[in-house]
Amino acid sequence: MTQFSVLTTTAILTASVATIGWGQTHPTTGDKLAEDQTFSYRLLDQFPSIDPQLVEETAGGHVSRQLYEGLLTQNADGTLRPGVATEWSSEDNKVWVFNLRQDATWSNGDPVTAHDFVYAWRRAADPATASEYAWYVELSKIEKAASVIAGEIGPEELGVRAIDDHTLEVTLGQPLPYFPQMTVHYTFMPTHQPTVEAHGANWTNPDNIVGNGAYTLKELAVNEYFRLEKNPEYWGADDVIITEVTGYVINDVNQALTRFQAGEFDMMDDLPAGSYPRLEAEMPDVAHSVPRLCSYYYTVNQSESGHEALQDPRVRTALSYAINRNVITDQVLKAGQAPAYSFTHWATAGFELPDIDYSNWTQEERMAKAMELMTEAGYGPDNPIELNLIYNTSENHKQIATVISQMWRPLGVTTVLNNFEWQSYLEIRGNQNFDVARSAWCGDYNEASTFLDLLTSNNDNNDGKYSSAEVDRLMEDSLTAADPQPIYTQVEQILAKDMAILPIYHYTQNFVLDPTIRNWPMENVENNWYVRDIYRVAAE
Repeated sequence: MTQFSVLTTTAILTASVATIGWGQTHPTTGDKLAEDQTFSYRLLDQFPSIDPQLVEETAGGHVSRQLYEGLLTQNADGTLRPGVATEWSSEDNKVWVFNLRQDATWSNGDPVTAHDFVYAWRRAADPATASEYAWYVELSKIEKAASVIAGEIGPEELGVRAIDDHTLEVTLGQPLPYFPQMTVHYTFMPTHQPTVEAHGANWTNPDNIVGNGAYTLKELAVNEYFRLEKNPEYWGADDVIITEVTGYVINDVNQALTRFQAGEFDMMDDLPAGSYPRLEAEMPDVAHSVPRLCSYYYTVNQSESGHEALQDPRVRTALSYAINRNVITDQVLKAGQAPAYSFTHWATAGFELPDIDYSNWTQEERMAKAMELMTEAGYGPDNPIELNLIYNTSENHKQIATVISQMWRPLGVTTVLNNFEWQSYLEIRGNQNFDVARSAWCGDYNEASTFLDLLTSNNDNNDGKYSSAEVDRLMEDSLTAADPQPIYTQVEQILAKDMAILPIYHYTQNFVLDPTIRNWPMENVENNWYVRDIYRVAAE
């Protein structure tokens, strides 16, 4: 039996905080606590939703981790720890049983039960919800998920049931040893059924929302800011030190950095391109760069609405070869990012980077081959192509797009750059109203399939509509392989041969953080952070 318990997985620094007063020392670290226990940070874009079953991007995911709590959460190093579930077990990696804590409550005082998870998971799979992450339920291999999502059977047929109020049973269609990791994701967080049914689409408004996380939503001004307050009904409230969280939406990255340096907020990532070396030299205790499980790439529209030339893999390959990734990582970004020639991030647990041929060539060799491929496809300076490249509003994305458009010019490619605010950008990309789109994928869990499954045919987030029956089959085979790594290598090589996407670089998480904020999860490559774990020390 695979068995996990609260005794072996928790190491929370904030234990027993309720026994001390502000201004005293932290019970574990001995740090002197500041009187001001607030935390604030900058967001690049307004999150479209904080409904767990409708969230589809990073900004909303970060807020959801504060407002709701799933079965499991993560320690600072990314390892699993109890959330609402205190124990989880499986005899065969196919039927999983989660034992829920007795003291978990919603912010209105209602108990959190296994029925709340059943409701939320069915809701995520129900076509009526129109969740952009319904595919994630199918990816987790929950029994009958595919049929529910397709509308062939009702959500009540999904392979999840409440044995009693505090015991949840999940049946998978096939064994999946890393299934517990997948439950950390916001799609699998519970939702309060009476609130959803009473308020419909407005249930997440500050006046209506009921959550089960360490914080509750008090204010929300769209495209400006939001404010959270500590939730006194949270089961672990006595261990939560930060009492208030504020997020500021600031699209302009340079303005955001100026405001951070003026002390307006405590943390910001997505630093101005090229600024990290200076910031690290000037503020070594403030600037940080750590691996982050995200890959930056360009999506190529291979659907019927896409540019005719982009249906030819020779053109896609030429575009990729012409991108000098080292210029982008070393001269534009300058924060430790690694050039990418394959999709899966190099820091993914258990993953070995595949040997992709063109990664070993010089840029001169790549460019020569790119010119040759364009000529073979019937394009070039004498028969030019005009491509529409979209990106969400960000000076960094604009700089990268501008540089790449110049790299494509010798191929006879003219690039029209179009930026959109976040929600519009997601809709345009999701509806295939583009030729090339700035994209990034951050792992939903720490295993290579979180990247590679994105490019299977039935994945709703496969916005370029790349399709390969062989990739679909191999990814299905990987689920039952004793060692899936050889399959992942084969898939990466197929993606590189087809040039399914144009990989550009593997992320680092480069950010600035007020040094009085402690216990930030520097080793969590998924960049999952929980404000309930951090605290502010008194300034020296």
